[in-house]
Amino acid sequence: MQTRQAAITDVQVDEQAIRQLVDEWLTASEEGDLTAMLNLLAEDVLFMVPNKEPFGREVFAQNYEQMKGATLKAQSDIQEIKIIGDWAWMRNSLRVTFTSSDGHSTLHSGHVLTILRKNSSGNWLIVRDANLLMPEASGGH
Repeated sequence: MQTRQAAITDVQVDEQAIRQLVDEWLTASEEGDLTAMLNLLAEDVLFMVPNKEPFGREVFAQNYEQMKGATLKAQSDIQEIKIIGDWAWMRNSLRVTFTSSDGHSTLHSGHVLTILRKNSSGNWLIVRDANLLMPEASGGH
């Protein structure tokens, strides 16, 4: 029985670590801390977003740098986390408000499916991220 209890505890610890990674990502995004964001990505990370070919760390960093001067505020609602050994996947709902340097804001929302891998140091890193955020129509429905 103790072995089963230890396994549950390990999963709970891993789930909390993944939730912490999401919090760190959102904070770094909002603070414009690209270095902190890159530290949460595996070297072989791939991002998949609508209407673009999958891209890795270098293109992610270039895209983020192009947003200099803009701010963002993000809200994540984790729907599901599944951990299988040193791999995990997470499904969440995300809303991001981008505000340009001239004060114009746009809201993007949608679902995200993320695959994570635990590295040799025991830290979870983002390996694949399918981000389905799309701009919301202005003016409401």
